[in-house]
Amino acid sequence: MEQLVQRIPYSIKVADSFFKRLKGLMFRKDQLVEEGLWIIPCNSIHMCFMNFEIDAVFLNKEGRIVKMVEGLRPWRFINPIKNAYSVIELPAGTVKMLGLKQGEMIRI
Repeated sequence: MEQLVQRIPYSIKVADSFFKRLKGLMFRKDQLVEEGLWIIPCNSIHMCFMNFEIDAVFLNKEGRIVKMVEGLRPWRFINPIKNAYSVIELPAGTVKMLGLKQGEMIRI
């Protein structure tokens, strides 16, 4: 069976420490443009103190998409996602533009 691998063609910063994960994209004024934030480990997110929408792509430990949330607005919450190990926060509309699908592998 062929394994689908999707590449994210953006500059992705990694948030893998407590403080980087805690801050995330909070208080950022400008929307993401061809960039994203990969939060590791992370299986849920909140949009408190956010100023723009994002797409959130949750991955398991192998890098396979287990859930996607498109157009996530400020002050919304995503409860813990089963089997999610990390999340990539991307500009709103990225999931649709790249045609991402649940089950695909992501390459950064």
